[in-house]
Amino acid sequence: MSWYAEKVLPHLINCTCSMKPTRMQREKIVPLASGDVLEIGVGTGLNFPYYHVDKVRKIWALEPSEGMRKLARRNLEQSRLEVEFIDLPGEEIPLESASVDTVLVTYTLCTIPQVVPALEGMRRVLKPGGRLLFCEHGAAPDSGVRKWQDRLNPVWKKIAGGCNMNRDMPEIIRSAGFRIETDERMYVPGPRILTYNYWGSAVPD
Repeated sequence: MSWYAEKVLPHLINCTCSMKPTRMQREKIVPLASGDVLEIGVGTGLNFPYYHVDKVRKIWALEPSEGMRKLARRNLEQSRLEVEFIDLPGEEIPLESASVDTVLVTYTLCTIPQVVPALEGMRRVLKPGGRLLFCEHGAAPDSGVRKWQDRLNPVWKKIAGGCNMNRDMPEIIRSAGFRIETDERMYVPGPRILTYNYWGSAVPD
């Protein structure tokens, strides 16, 4: 990865993704995780404070950026969570099929280049009865906002670590073989092109 991606971007993401509206979204979805958990795109570990230690046995924290993992380890220092970091991108999950109870993705599906194959891998590793928990930003329902998302997305991807602001997250999740159980949506405070949020749960279809 480039110097910018390893030295600058992790700190920018850690700052922007720890703002109050995003923290409130994490509080809604992360505590639902239980059992053996695979977190895709753990980033700088901003979800760690929201896990219930008594509900989670182990977390496999998949994150390809060493800069991100370095900050995540710092955020883990005061935690009792058992976490094993995996140095791979979201398209490569080195776990056995049917091996985890929960897959968690928060503000990550927007950055994965091959997002449908990645989600298919997440579906593969879920145990029977397991769930995908998601909280993402993406395509807005308002045509005017969506037009600006489409217009600005190419530039935004270059400066934001490959983040796409205009993905239809529920449709992408369904196309990977999931059935969405809960699907909640709203704008959170901030620029409307970046703040339309989707969150909920899905199970293999």
